[in-house]
Parts: sequence; C-alpha cells; structure tokens
Amino acid sequence: MSHMQPLRNSLVKQVQNTFRNHPLPALAVGMGTAILVPIVLPLMKPLTKAAIKSGVSLYEKTKGAIAETGEVIGDIVAEAKSEAAAEQAKKVGVAASLIATPNTNQNNQDN
Repeated sequence: MSHMQPLRNSLVKQVQNTFRNHPLPALAVGMGTAILVPIVLPLMKPLTKAAIKSGVSLYEKTKGAIAETGEVIGDIVAEAKSEAAAEQAKKVGVAASLIATPNTNQNNQDN
C-alpha cells in the first residue's frame, strides 16, 4: 500500500460525508466546477506554457554553466597534475645530482 493511499481514502470519505450531510452545497460546488473548468482551463494554458518555457530556458542556461564549470575544473586539475609532475621531476633530478656528486668527488680524489 502506498503512502498516499490513506490520504486518498480519507479525502474520498470526506467528500462522501460532505455530500451526505450537505447535498445541496456539494451539488452546487460540483456544478460550479463543471461549468468553470472549461472556462478556466483555456486561460491557464498560456500561463502553463510560459512557466514551462521559462523552466526549459533556465535548464538550458544551467546546463551550459555546469558544462563550463566542469571545463574550468578540468583545466585546474590538469594544471595541478602538471605542476605536481614537474615538482616530482625536479626532486628526482636534485636527488640524482646529489647521488652523482659524491661519486665525481671520489673519482677526482682517486686520480
């Protein structure tokens, strides 16, 4: 049973009780609804279309901004990786030169 089922049963019971206890006002509301829906629905269509168009426009703008942000973040990550690799290579080069330097000094001392 869905979470909405008790609410739906409750609403149906309220409508049934209202119709049993107050049949004339309930009938008037039903008739008014039947008369007004065909009048109100066409008036709501342009408003609904405008809201949907605004939503689609906002979605497209947001999608573009997110893609742009992703590119910027990707560029930053690439730069950071490149800098980290350069720093690592520099450390390896310094370490290699430190290891090579004592050997060079020993060779000079041996001669």
